[in-house]
Amino acid sequence: MAKSGRLISDFGKLSATAQVNWDDAKVFLAIARLGTLSAAAKVLGVGIATVSRRLERLEEALGIRLFARDQQGYKLTDEGTQLVPLAESLEQAGYALGEIGQRGDQDVSGHVRIATAQGLADHLIIPALSELMQQHPNLTIEIVTGVATINLHRRDADIALRMVRPERGNVTIRRLGQLGFGVYGAKTYLENRPCQLSSANLAEENFVGWVETHQHLPAAQWIESTLRGRACQLLTSSLSAQVSAVRAGMGLGILPHFIAQESGLQCVRSDIGCDQQIWLVTHSDLLHSRRVQVVSNFLSQLVEENRERLGGFDY
Repeated sequence: MAKSGRLISDFGKLSATAQVNWDDAKVFLAIARLGTLSAAAKVLGVGIATVSRRLERLEEALGIRLFARDQQGYKLTDEGTQLVPLAESLEQAGYALGEIGQRGDQDVSGHVRIATAQGLADHLIIPALSELMQQHPNLTIEIVTGVATINLHRRDADIALRMVRPERGNVTIRRLGQLGFGVYGAKTYLENRPCQLSSANLAEENFVGWVETHQHLPAAQWIESTLRGRACQLLTSSLSAQVSAVRAGMGLGILPHFIAQESGLQCVRSDIGCDQQIWLVTHSDLLHSRRVQVVSNFLSQLVEENRERLGGFDY
């Protein structure tokens, strides 16, 4: 830990004395985020040789190895991992200066990291991103998906669109809407049932469940309660796998209305008490950042425009 603290201190001193070129720090962050020189070069708009040269220059200035190279790409060393927060702080400061310089200019530049659920990313956010990117060609977006809790206070992300309201941290929270869930099945599965499905006989049906690490999800808890301890034959760890399994007729699933309907699945029961609030969470230090404001407004408007679709009220 003492060594890591010294490295961070050294990085700050070197940056202050201009021995570390800011372009080199940007290269470091791009490789850390994307994992390969080619991907970093594409985002930065420079050649791979330039990226490699700047990384070598940074490592030489710091006197440490920031990445371990292997066939899978570039992996952060322990020292490199410790330097990411400071490099991101320098990045945020650079963006802030750029935003001041832009003043009345409508163009927004910089990098914004959004943490959200896979379903919202795949079916709501990404399909609508094209217009935002066209309006702001110098804006780069990183989307982190999963059910694991993202810590904005630790700068794991700048903005989060999530279904769990944070209880602490230096964040600003706003409720945007509601995500509705129901019981869904494929036509082939439902046609083979011996009788009409109802709330009373769902306990006897096959359900596509969630793996043990995801048992905190409302959908997983509803299934466990409904089946009264009976195990699901198939467990998955992602929403896309849930949808695929239900479409394949392997059982019923607890799915968001808008995703299930768009996947051609039939609703067996619409109101199961699993609906979740959608929260927009922003790191408080970034509230006045123009690039963060632009992305936050985009997400807020997107949820508002799709309020009925997300809640399932139009089905």
